[in-house]
Amino acid sequence: MDRGAADPRLTGEYVRRLGSDDSSDDASDGVADDATDAGDVTLVGVVHNHPASKHRIRAVLDEVDPAVLALELPPVAVPLYDFDADDWRTPPRFGGEMSAAIQAAATDRVVGIDGPDPGFVARLVRNLLGEDVSLSTARSVLSSLAGVTKRAVGCRLAAAVARTIGVRFDVSDPAAHDCAWTDPPMAQARDERAQVERARTIAETFEQPTTARVRDRTRDQHMASRLSDLQQEGDVVAVVGIAHLDPVCERL
Repeated sequence: MDRGAADPRLTGEYVRRLGSDDSSDDASDGVADDATDAGDVTLVGVVHNHPASKHRIRAVLDEVDPAVLALELPPVAVPLYDFDADDWRTPPRFGGEMSAAIQAAATDRVVGIDGPDPGFVARLVRNLLGEDVSLSTARSVLSSLAGVTKRAVGCRLAAAVARTIGVRFDVSDPAAHDCAWTDPPMAQARDERAQVERARTIAETFEQPTTARVRDRTRDQHMASRLSDLQQEGDVVAVVGIAHLDPVCERL
């Protein structure tokens, strides 16, 4: 983004732009090479609920008018974040960066690209079988999947209640940061970068457990596959965690 010199939150470090002709076939990941007349994908990396990330999303969506807004959310959970986006405040009070993205987007086509859904579960089972993991690891992965599914269904139920009686139940895990939406851009950017570097240091220092490795690889594959499909509808802006930014980009 060319405004990075003026705003340290918009350096482009956490944004990836892929034209349709950048896509390549990856049979192992199930991402098809069908880029004819497809749209471009802009990936925006975020730190959960961080003000710098929310600002970056709004700036990208102000610059790009996508046909589809894709979010790192289970499809079943999207209605709650859509409800939260309907707020007079900017950014919305609830829903973090995902609701901020929905509020800022002009398109009504908002899609959750993360698991769980039937395609994700099928891919996860294939990866478990392919890695020949132990029975205890498989059980741990499936238990984690059950927990994520429970939270996603809870979001859907909370959305139904909110739209029916107007009472909002916060089912998310709010993230606390050492800066606020009203803080100067430099303070926001500095805090965001510190959190990203801290997470990278931990990831490089400690070996990732097999359970987490299989789960994360499946998520990256699934999100890339969903984005490849969504490209056929036109330009896509996708909001994903910074840890998923490059792995999803590489698979596209």
